[in-house]
Amino acid sequence: MGLREIQHAIETLPTEQQMALLDWLAERDRREWDSQIERDFSPDGAGVDLLNQVKAQIRGGESAPMGNGHQHR
Repeated sequence: MGLREIQHAIETLPTEQQMALLDWLAERDRREWDSQIERDFSPDGAGVDLLNQVKAQIRGGESAPMGNGHQHR
């Protein structure tokens, strides 16, 4: 089944089932995002170098850690 057929099938679903599908897709996306972040920031992950650079900037006074809210200027 191709994308167009899937789209058509979704359009023929009752609204309640479309919403359930939307919820399922969103949850699936959240799980994938969480897995990607976990991989990136695990030891030797792609994001570790960036994290170390940010920590060095904070230690060097170039940046400040984010607080519990946004500060308005």
